[in-house]
Amino acid sequence: MGRVHPPLVLTVAGSDSGGGAGVQADLKAMLALGVHGMSVITAVTAQNSRGVHGAWELPEEAVRAQYRAVVDDIGVQAVKTGMLASATLVETVAELLAATDAPVVVDPVGVSKHGDPLLAASALDSVRKRLLPVATVATPNLDEVTQLTGVTVVRESDMRVAAEAILAYGPRWALIKGGHLPTGDTAVDLLTDGSEELWLRAPRHDNRHTHGTGCTLASAVASGLAKGLPVPEAVQEAKEYVTGAIAAGFALGTGIGPVDHGWRFR
Repeated sequence: MGRVHPPLVLTVAGSDSGGGAGVQADLKAMLALGVHGMSVITAVTAQNSRGVHGAWELPEEAVRAQYRAVVDDIGVQAVKTGMLASATLVETVAELLAATDAPVVVDPVGVSKHGDPLLAASALDSVRKRLLPVATVATPNLDEVTQLTGVTVVRESDMRVAAEAILAYGPRWALIKGGHLPTGDTAVDLLTDGSEELWLRAPRHDNRHTHGTGCTLASAVASGLAKGLPVPEAVQEAKEYVTGAIAAGFALGTGIGPVDHGWRFR
C-alpha cells in the first residue's frame, strides 16, 4: 500500500526551454516546497539566458485536454497560471478554473525578464474580465499593473492604488510586487484583500540573475495554499523562499541567469 501523496498543485503556463522560468521553474519550486507539481503547457518558447527567440501557443483543445486529464483523474488542491499567450487561451483557462474547486494563483504574465512579449495585447481585456475574477490571489509586477490598469507606481504609497485597481477586477487578494521600485536595500511587496493589508519586506540582493522570479513566487504561493495555509501565511512563506532563491541565483549562458529553486538543499 503506497503512502499518502503530497498536496497537488497544477501549473497552467508556457514552457521555457532554458529551464529558468515558466513550467520548468514552477515544477522545480513545487518540488522544493514539498508538493506534487503537474502541468498544462499553453505555449512552447525557444528561450535562453538572452531572451525569447520564438513562441508557439498550443491549440485550445490541447490545453483543455491536458487540464481535464489531470483534474478529472488526479485532482488538484491549488492551480497557478502563468503565460497564456492569447485571448482564446485566457478565456479557455478561465472557464476551466471557474469550474474547479481549488484556490487559484494568477500571475498575469505580460512580458519576459528580457522584455519579450508573452501575452497578445488583444488578450488584456480577457485577463481583466475573465481571468482575474476567478483568482484567489493575483500577483502582478509593476509593469503588469500598468498594462492592466493604467496605474503607474513610482513610490511605495502608489502600491495601494495599484492594489485597489487590480482588486476592482475581482480577485480575492492582490499581491503587488514592488521589486522594480527604487527602495534602496529593501524589496517591498503589498498583499491586500481591500481590508486586511500586509507589507512584505526583504533584503534586496545585488544579483542580476533573477530569471523566473515571478513564476517562482506564484508557484510558491500556490504550494502554500495547497498545504492549507491561509493566504497571508502562504504569501509570507513564498516571499521567504523566493528571497533565498534570488540570493542564490546563478550565471547561466551569457545573459541573465535563473534564481536557484534548490537553494535550501545546497
